[in-house]
Amino acid sequence: MAVAIRLRREGALNRPYFKVVVADTRSPRDGKFIEIVGTYDPKKAGQNSTLKLDRIEHWIGKGAQPSDTVRSLIKKTKNPEAAAKKAAAVAANAPKPEPAPAPVEAEPVAAPASAIATEPAAPPAPTTPEPPPPAEPSEAPPPSES
Repeated sequence: MAVAIRLRREGALNRPYFKVVVADTRSPRDGKFIEIVGTYDPKKAGQNSTLKLDRIEHWIGKGAQPSDTVRSLIKKTKNPEAAAKKAAAVAANAPKPEPAPAPVEAEPVAAPASAIATEPAAPPAPTTPEPPPPAEPSEAPPPSES
């Protein structure tokens, strides 16, 4: 009988929670198992798993194969300092979102000091829309009255 150490999903919809179990590889993911050897909560930050390392070592010694995720959890549980360093390095290398640049306001152009003293400021010229160009006569002859 081939035995695997894998995750069994529990919890509510959009709120996953896993139990680490020793199970026959032929049984379904959430089906029959041999022994519960730990838990894993992926939504929880920091130390989010509890494992019975002595029982896991016992089953690995008997030939049980841990899944990739369980193997990762075992490494994190055995050496939490290295896992914390790796998490800090990943967080430090993550691209930080740059703040949006502040809108640049156009500064009014200053006129020379001599022009300001001698000439009063002229109001801006009103803008009027240009009339559309005259329509060209069509090349078709006018309708005849017959």
